[in-house]
Amino acid sequence: MLTKTAFRQSLLEARRVAGQAQGLLDSARLTTEVRQAQRIALFVSRGLEPQTGALIDWLLAAGKEVLLPILYADNDLGWGIAPGAADLVPGRLGLSEPRVDLGSDAIATADLVICPALAVDRTGVRLGRGGGSYDRALARVPAGTPIWAAVYDNEIVEELPADPHDHPVHAAITPTRLVRF
Repeated sequence: MLTKTAFRQSLLEARRVAGQAQGLLDSARLTTEVRQAQRIALFVSRGLEPQTGALIDWLLAAGKEVLLPILYADNDLGWGIAPGAADLVPGRLGLSEPRVDLGSDAIATADLVICPALAVDRTGVRLGRGGGSYDRALARVPAGTPIWAAVYDNEIVEELPADPHDHPVHAAITPTRLVRF
């Protein structure tokens, strides 16, 4: 099996070659969890990640609260309520973030968490970019709260390497479907 670093390089190159980022709105709004959730922790996509902008706008228009991450200097994540894309401010590493930080434990108040990933396997092992930010944040999510990884269809794989600190996800959401594990 490839190492995490080799998997990351391969997946990022595949995204670069494909060159087209697709959004999650169509598949997300069809799910019961999204329709029933009042507060959803999400992320502002960038580059070739599955696009979240239209989904964030739709959730806000539907009267939902959207929590967005704030990257701290130690790579942990705080969370703030999305006021709308125009009101986000530049954050660390080129991320767009809310102005007000509710703290790192705010993720525990979400009814659903959708996090970025480069790949996820059929047992729920999620491969991120390697900073550990989301593994720390996901450890704060109460048992029973659904956690989904946002990936493309071809990034759902049979097996990924895992470390003890890796936090599993319950499903993968792609631009075309939701795959539960």
